[in-house]
Amino acid sequence: MGSNQKPETRNQKRSGAPMRVAMYYNNRDVRLEEMPVPRIGPGELLIRTRASGICGSDLMEWYRIKKAPLVLGHEITGEVAEVGEGGANFRVGDRVFSSHHVPCGECRYCLSGHQSVCDLLRTTHFDPGGFAEYIRVPRINVELGTMRIPESMTFDEGSFIEPLACVVRAQRFAKLTAGQTVLVIGSGISGLLHIQLARARGAARIIATDISDFRLNAARQFGADATIHGSEDVPEKLRKLNENRPADIVIVCTGAMPGIRQAVKSVDRGGTLLFFAPTAAGVDVPIPLFDFWRDEISIVTSYAGNGADLAESMELIGAHGVRVADMVTHRLPLAEAGLGFQLAVNGQDSIKVIIDPLL
Repeated sequence: MGSNQKPETRNQKRSGAPMRVAMYYNNRDVRLEEMPVPRIGPGELLIRTRASGICGSDLMEWYRIKKAPLVLGHEITGEVAEVGEGGANFRVGDRVFSSHHVPCGECRYCLSGHQSVCDLLRTTHFDPGGFAEYIRVPRINVELGTMRIPESMTFDEGSFIEPLACVVRAQRFAKLTAGQTVLVIGSGISGLLHIQLARARGAARIIATDISDFRLNAARQFGADATIHGSEDVPEKLRKLNENRPADIVIVCTGAMPGIRQAVKSVDRGGTLLFFAPTAAGVDVPIPLFDFWRDEISIVTSYAGNGADLAESMELIGAHGVRVADMVTHRLPLAEAGLGFQLAVNGQDSIKVIIDPLL
């Protein structure tokens, strides 16, 4: 494992030297390019990337392409290659996870429990991004969002800390409790994490949907009691599987309008509709307000995670309460990041694609 390498091996590429990155132009055009290794300042870290997962949000071309070309990647783990002056909490060789967005913890939003809408969280980020050999972690991210990962945790497993933290937060917002019936619309990586966490939280019945047979099989593998193909009448099939009633909690893990329409019709009275995935900007979602008002159905949204969510996520992964290692279907070098994006976009034979710059 990389943590057994000598420090001088880790530090052979210094700030300013060229490094390889996967530069994103669009979902079908990701190129291997070079740029200088970032120079770090006081309190900052230079991390040598060991695992960087391709996230569903990386594939939101309508959003990403406006900022292209850029280096994406925010689900990362790696080794500390360099420590800026004053960074006494870390040393070269530490195996770490770092969060690309961090909340301040002090503003009115943070204090009210809505850390994800903190102004600081929306302006913090890595330099340049996780699909690079090295990452500069700003001081505020070091202080508020960087943690050592245990030796028993692989770099691949650690790269799930951020996405699972988002799921932890979302299910807390939705007030998911033991004994409930949960319907997951969309069985990509987010849906599969929701299935596993709902099972760990004691859900009585978990039903998942998708339009891909591969993903439906994965949903059953990771804990769904039953699955429904998206081409079927999901609300009707749900009732047949759930004692003739809808679900207590419906979790939407797709931005596709057919899935959203199915979700709206699948929530029981007093239940909760959780929008975990967004539509494209400017797309309106039809909600039958009178029905929701009369049946006291709650609508919840959730974005990102905070420090407590990250800590809980790391604990869940470390204790194998959520089996993330089994979700990795592909590990690719930076030179094949374009292939990784195609695998993730198609989703027909991949679950989680990890980019490892050392390959």
